[in-house]
Amino acid sequence: MRLTNVMRMKTSDETLASAAAAGDADAFSALLDRHYDRIFRLAFRLTGTRAEAEDLTQDICAALPARLKAFSGRSRFSTWVYRVTVNAAHDRRRRHASRDRASSGWGDWEVERRARDAETGDRIDWLTQAMRALPDDLRDTLALVLDDMKHADAAAVLGVSEGTVSWRVSEARKHLRAMRAAEEADQ
Repeated sequence: MRLTNVMRMKTSDETLASAAAAGDADAFSALLDRHYDRIFRLAFRLTGTRAEAEDLTQDICAALPARLKAFSGRSRFSTWVYRVTVNAAHDRRRRHASRDRASSGWGDWEVERRARDAETGDRIDWLTQAMRALPDDLRDTLALVLDDMKHADAAAVLGVSEGTVSWRVSEARKHLRAMRAAEEADQ
């Protein structure tokens, strides 16, 4: 049954809610006309900011057509819609708190990741510089092994024995440790 404007003005909220739940857009519009400002005022008191209150009110109004089917009429419609508003505000706060906790954890993780990357970058820069000071045979051998090449494969590339590759890697490490120790002593 479609309600005329005069009938809508005299019709109870509960009757309008029942009609709106059955798909009457005019009844839904009349309910919003009656309660939008109340929902917004409560949302504003619950959120504390105009922008949050506007967002919350819009979310409630968008969800209201589907939620009206759950309105049983055991309480006044205004009481029910206030309860919907309070629950929506609580849900929003929980979502924000969860997101803030998650983003806070990600923020800490990102700071640590960047610090690790910077440290790794510093080590790579140092190693690149230090390798320039190595004799050519040690530098070539170390470059191949640092590129995840097995000693046997590096030996084939360099035309030396696998034992020679292992010895060169050991010698290169000794040189690099000595360079590091000398730098630390100078600091």
